[in-house]
Amino acid sequence: QGQLVESGGDLVQPGGSLRLSCTASGIKFIMYSMAWYRQAPGKQRELVARIGSNERTNYDDSVLGRFTISRNDAQNRVYLQMDDLKPEDTAVYYCNGVWRALNESYWGQGTQVTVAS
Repeated sequence: QGQLVESGGDLVQPGGSLRLSCTASGIKFIMYSMAWYRQAPGKQRELVARIGSNERTNYDDSVLGRFTISRNDAQNRVYLQMDDLKPEDTAVYYCNGVWRALNESYWGQGTQVTVAS
């Protein structure tokens, strides 16, 4: 059974940086499209960034130019580098992996990111 575990969430001041990590186990990681979602209190979960198995990336407009998603297939990890953080980035961040051909999807448990003075 596949598992995704996030880490790196923290309290940071506006303008600061954080790097989130997600480590996968029990899946053929290289075949998965990986993504970061976030959910703020009272709001729906939203896509932040995605990186395909071919390393093609796409971002939500709200984070374009500030966040960078990357993956290390040798270590079964996906990262989210977050720079110039804003209070509106405060949310629980979730890692997601999808292998569309097999209709398989996994979620991590989430990691809290709080941006405040």
